Amino acid sequence: MAQLDPRPDQKFRGRATIRDIADLAGVSIATVSRVLNDRPDVARETRESVLQVVREHGFSTNRGARGLSSGRTGLIGLTLPLVADAYFGPILSGAAEALHERDMRIVLAPTLHEHDREVSLLERLMRGTTDGAILMLPEESADELRTLQHQGFPFVVVDPRETPPDGIACVSAMHAAGAKEATEHLLALGHRRIGAIAGPSGWYATEERLIGFRSALAGAGMLLDPELVAYSDWRMPRGTEAAEQLLSLPHPPTAIFGFNDNVAIGALHAAQRRGLSVPDDLSIVGFDDTELTTIVTPHLTSVRQPLAELGRTGVSLLIRIIEKQRVDALRMELATKLVVRESTAPPRT
Repeated sequence: MAQLDPRPDQKFRGRATIRDIADLAGVSIATVSRVLNDRPDVARETRESVLQVVREHGFSTNRGARGLSSGRTGLIGLTLPLVADAYFGPILSGAAEALHERDMRIVLAPTLHEHDREVSLLERLMRGTTDGAILMLPEESADELRTLQHQGFPFVVVDPRETPPDGIACVSAMHAAGAKEATEHLLALGHRRIGAIAGPSGWYATEERLIGFRSALAGAGMLLDPELVAYSDWRMPRGTEAAEQLLSLPHPPTAIFGFNDNVAIGALHAAQRRGLSVPDDLSIVGFDDTELTTIVTPHLTSVRQPLAELGRTGVSLLIRIIEKQRVDALRMELATKLVVRESTAPPRT
């Protein structure tokens, strides 16, 4: 049975149980348990009544006791490539906040983009130390994720590296729609020769954003010119190299769409090296809308991903899986939004 820690000024001596709360609130023990575990199947009036008793009598839930009664630890593992990062940081923050609201905690497991390190970390997380895990940009293949699922360990993939396999819980942004909106923005400004700095070939985000890029061009009656697509590794230096490649063409682009903010800023550096004015000589768009977009000059037009919400949604989905609640959709895509700033303008005639 879950137990509660009473404050010294309340009437019970020793450790009070949820039976005491049930008696005071005039509800069943099962109802109190559902409220304390944030279950959705409780009427709002009943939930408020129970929480009012909890507040008035100074009770606070005891996570350790609750874990013993349910066989859970209250800990959720989270694997991510980097902790101090403009992209991963907000996702981590959103996940941590969502878990804190449920009186749960994160066990961080940085992978540094190393597959063997990630597999080792997952093995440790599965040894009863966590109730489940959020896998952010996991290195594992689809087959490895299915094996993990068959072992019965609850997990949710946030921002998948590869195309998400069927049956695997996954949260991502609407990459194709975001890329399409960014490209349509450049087309609406009058650009017809638009270069793209894509991510690594085969990555889910890369392929989806290429789909959106190609779709916008097709909507304007244009075909994708392969020489206008350069590939990068998501980092600024490679973005600069890719932009140099595009700007060295006999007929260089008048606009460049970087598939993340890092490579878009790399393109900005390449333009500045060549003495090109952004946006007068070259328009540049990024993707992610991290804090970097307003640090650089000019401020970068970018597609905003709901990064913190990716983390929160991943936690919400994972908790439903752990508690064996009904899950309407295992694959969730969150909407993006184009944020127009100073780095885009009509091309010179």
